[in-house]
Amino acid sequence: MKLVKFLMVGLSLIYAVSGIAADTKFKTYILAETKAGDVVSITAATKEKLTKAGFEVVGEFSPYDNATILIITDDTLKANAASSDFGAFGAAQRVTITKEGNDVQVAYTNPTYMSHAYRMKSDLKSTTAKLKATLGDKGGFGTNEGVAAEALRDYQYKWLMPYFTDRLTLAQYGNQEVAIKKVEAALAKGGRGGAKKVFRIDLPGKAETIIGVSMSGPGNLDCSGDKYIMDQIDFKKLKSTGHLPYEVVISDGNVYALPAEFRIAISFPDLSMMGSNSFASIMCAPTAIHEALTVSVGGEFVEQ
Repeated sequence: MKLVKFLMVGLSLIYAVSGIAADTKFKTYILAETKAGDVVSITAATKEKLTKAGFEVVGEFSPYDNATILIITDDTLKANAASSDFGAFGAAQRVTITKEGNDVQVAYTNPTYMSHAYRMKSDLKSTTAKLKATLGDKGGFGTNEGVAAEALRDYQYKWLMPYFTDRLTLAQYGNQEVAIKKVEAALAKGGRGGAKKVFRIDLPGKAETIIGVSMSGPGNLDCSGDKYIMDQIDFKKLKSTGHLPYEVVISDGNVYALPAEFRIAISFPDLSMMGSNSFASIMCAPTAIHEALTVSVGGEFVEQ
């Protein structure tokens, strides 16, 4: 009992120092606004707001009809990523413009939520505040109750499922420069993996790069496709379009990805295990995504 009490007191002190209450919970996405209009014009207006606020739009793509994703970063995000272990996974945020019915939803990933999910040094509260001031804040969504910082930093969807540290090694090259060239060339060439480059961010002062990819799911890898997966699990009225794009990280010459059981779960933490619109409906996705990413970056896939 003394040990438990000691650990609880220590945890409280950690959150007191960081300015986060131990019981504070965070939601995956933030709805900026819902408005009438078309995706193209609202996307253009949103990009203008972001660039005026100092964000860099490093990528843009439409994974399917009536949805556009802007991938953004800035010096704060890159510096925090560079100072964090495998921080490249958190170097970018997503801003999404999605038409649902007659309305267009403008939303963005919650930087603070993502900072904890990717175990980053900073909680990115300043970036969250900056996005709210730039685009608006109509409330969080993506999970009904929210997830506490402590739970996000040790996130596991279910028992025996992977953690953030259980990364997939897709390929290994001689050094960082060679690895980046090989991955870029493989993605540009295309092939049976179906992954194409959407954005790239190189971290300052660190041999680590993140490349975001769209996934078309060709042939026997259809279950890896962006549209296939989102058709199954993004079924709520407020759309979690910001789950996309998937990403690979090149660190010290090695190419990594997060296992789908973790990567999908942090975007959809309330997703049920069984039933309609559940993980069971995309049971083929983890292996298909692993294979698609591996062959798309020039690696050799060996099913485990």
